[in-house]
Amino acid sequence: METPNAAHPTPRPPDCNAALVLADGTIFWGRGIGATGHAVGEVCFNTSMTGYQEILTDPSYAGQIITFTFPHIGNVGTNREDVETTTPAARGMIVRNLPTGPANYRAEQSLDTWLKSQNMVGLYGVDTRRLTRLIRDRGAPNGVIAYALDGRLDIAALQAEAAAWPGLEGMDLAKEVSCRQTYEWDETAWQHGTGYGRQDAPQFHVVAVDYGAKYNILRLLAEHGCRVTVVPATATTDDILRHNPDGIFLSNGPGDPAATGEYAVPVLRELIEREVPMFGICLGHQLTALALGARTYKMDKGHRGANQPVRDDFTGKVEITSQNHGFVVDLDSLPAGVDQTHISLFDRSSEGLQVKGKPVFTVQHHPEASPGPQDSFYLFQRFIDQMAAAKGGAR
Repeated sequence: METPNAAHPTPRPPDCNAALVLADGTIFWGRGIGATGHAVGEVCFNTSMTGYQEILTDPSYAGQIITFTFPHIGNVGTNREDVETTTPAARGMIVRNLPTGPANYRAEQSLDTWLKSQNMVGLYGVDTRRLTRLIRDRGAPNGVIAYALDGRLDIAALQAEAAAWPGLEGMDLAKEVSCRQTYEWDETAWQHGTGYGRQDAPQFHVVAVDYGAKYNILRLLAEHGCRVTVVPATATTDDILRHNPDGIFLSNGPGDPAATGEYAVPVLRELIEREVPMFGICLGHQLTALALGARTYKMDKGHRGANQPVRDDFTGKVEITSQNHGFVVDLDSLPAGVDQTHISLFDRSSEGLQVKGKPVFTVQHHPEASPGPQDSFYLFQRFIDQMAAAKGGAR
């Protein structure tokens, strides 16, 4: 079936009060859910079957409209616990089916009610398979998601807004989602029957640089015996080292790593020379690579889902990972002294690095999961082991 385009616009079906309008004039009609209004962003897709609330609140989705390929999104409702940041940064949500009423013992609200509370526009009734094929064939397009109760949508104006939006390449979004002030974190991982706990006997002190950190990363650091001090993305070397950390963690985050690297890379170069154990994921991985002299580039479609196979070259083990990234480290640009440690078995792209002779390692995927498989939890213990070795002991 031919994908609709500006030259052959899709007729508006009856009873449609919402739409996704792409920069090239392609229109996907549907019905609205959540907040009314419109938002512009890059349209991407996520293949996860569960964890939609964690996905929608992942700060790494800043500037993006998320298409869920799994049709039954929202059917277990929402709650106050399954969030990865206080204020979601995603621009909108697209699903195939209207969610049924919540059917889960932890549900507190419907997805529709929760979306309204977050002022996030949703669209359902879309042929998400068709939209996903478009993204796979042409790359992630810019678009505007719009919903009006009366169905009055200025399609020409929405297309113009999508076409005028500059896109994520060259855009620093870490500053938008990072914390503004330093704070302490002691909440540990969620346990059935008790919920989240507290770390009251930490063995290590970690400074986490917040480029858009998911809460579950901080929880797992605390779960592994760490007192966590979170600092803004713009923290200087002195801002970080004055806390006298046993280790430094570099978080995930949105946007173009080269743009964020304008202020982050000089700091990371200085920190790498200090020999303090360092662990980075996602944007933290990319920024570390830039600090070491490698390059990054924007992917055509990106990796977003909880079914991504990655091989750990240290152990030979293949793990299924949770991922969300649209930029990647150029493996051909890795300098001498930097080893590849993990690789994607989908497209052979970079999934992990380690600096020879220094306690610095990074991964592209999300070992904290939430949502997704927990195959990569061991990486947190690897970080703990490095800190223990640096302190002259073993845990």
